[in-house]
Amino acid sequence: MDTPIDQQPETSMKTVVYHQFGESDVLQVVSSDIPSPQDGEVLIRVHGAGLNPIDWKTRKGFGFVAQQIESSLPWTPGYDVAGEVVAIGSGVTTLAPGDRVMGMVGFPLGGGAYSEYALARADELAMVPEELDLVTAGALPLAALTAWQALFEVAELEPGQKILVHAGAGGVGHLAVQFALARGAHVIATASSGNRDFLAELGVHEVIDYHSTDFADECFGLDVVLDLVGGDTGKRSLRTLGDNGTLVTIPTVTADEVVSAAEAQGLRAHGMTVRPDVFHLDEIAELIEDGDVKVHIEQAFALDQVAQAHQLLEGGHVRGKLVLDCSQLTD
Repeated sequence: MDTPIDQQPETSMKTVVYHQFGESDVLQVVSSDIPSPQDGEVLIRVHGAGLNPIDWKTRKGFGFVAQQIESSLPWTPGYDVAGEVVAIGSGVTTLAPGDRVMGMVGFPLGGGAYSEYALARADELAMVPEELDLVTAGALPLAALTAWQALFEVAELEPGQKILVHAGAGGVGHLAVQFALARGAHVIATASSGNRDFLAELGVHEVIDYHSTDFADECFGLDVVLDLVGGDTGKRSLRTLGDNGTLVTIPTVTADEVVSAAEAQGLRAHGMTVRPDVFHLDEIAELIEDGDVKVHIEQAFALDQVAQAHQLLEGGHVRGKLVLDCSQLTD
């Protein structure tokens, strides 16, 4: 039976922690005190906390964040949060209790979203459009900001340009194709055959089934490639670029080799790291309000199903996003 958060004692909360790096079974749900917002902070009653690949990679001890937090475990993961403001710290004038907010918080070393309550800086938070429920909104910030910054800051995508998005049905991908379409680009995406209809419904112009078709034989003269796969896929994508085209590769582990391969061929490629940006989130929220962008949730999990959620996340091939419904516990 699901237990609404309102029946929890108001001085303590459930939160997810791990004390060591490892498989999904290191994730534990524990009780801790509800924190108080300090200067410039707000306390959020969390409804949705998005799951992102960086979450499982850090949990396993991979990457920059893991190196930095190793000596300060236990740690609560999660950077994506949406919920309701319940308290504000001194100096906060832009938000009030009851506001529906979302943001990419605690990035990169703070984390803290996998919890019934979370602290966030007021300047990290955007208002959630009425069209979006708070659990769904929790899945949006990191993936949406990654797509937005890659397309419009790094690649400088313009109306009428042709773009290829690898893994177009995934968390970042399904938002990137919609942003590119809203900007007036011609959008091609790679996906499995099972995701063809999903992408067609989003408005993608051409879907290439990567199991049966080599995208490098199908695409040429592209203005932009958004590489969400990395490695060999990123390097082979260079063949599809036009003379003035740009490739943006997201997986950090292979970014250097993709960029080096581009330089060797006299082509442009960039890696990037997402950053919080409340103004970008506001623009994204407007697209959602206007009906131009939809967030697809593949599955929502209760807070104490976090290990199961991580297993699915780590397996890859999720359509859209996974999210924790932090207002629910299964027992």
